[in-house]
Amino acid sequence: MDNNENKAFNYTYSAKEQEEVKNIRKKYLPREEDKMLLLRRLDESVYQKASAIALIVGIIGALVMGVGMSCCMVWAGVWFIPGIIVGIAGIALVCLAYPVYNKTLKKERERIAPEIIRLTDELMK
Repeated sequence: MDNNENKAFNYTYSAKEQEEVKNIRKKYLPREEDKMLLLRRLDESVYQKASAIALIVGIIGALVMGVGMSCCMVWAGVWFIPGIIVGIAGIALVCLAYPVYNKTLKKERERIAPEIIRLTDELMK
C-alpha cells in the first residue's frame, strides 16, 4: 500500500463552533410548540382583543364628545343645542367602553375555553 492513500485530513470543531452550528441548524428545523407558551399566548389573546375593542369604542366616544364640545364652544350660535346632543352621545360611547370590554372578554373566554381546558389537562398530567 502506498502511504499517500492512507493519509486523510480530519478536523473537529471547537465547542464554540459546535454551538454556532447547532444554533444555525435550529433555525431551519420545524419548531415544536411549547404547550405552556401556547397556553399563555391563548390566554393573552383574549385580553388583547377585549382591550383593543374597548379602546376603539372609548376613543371614538372621546372624539365624538370633542366634536360636541367644539360645536358648543366655538360655533356657539346655531350649533349649541346639536353640540350638546353630540357631546352626550360621545359621553355615552365612552361609558359603553367598559361594558363592551367585559362582554368581549366573556365571549372570547367562551370561544377559547375548550382549547385552554385541553391544554391544561395535558400539562397537569
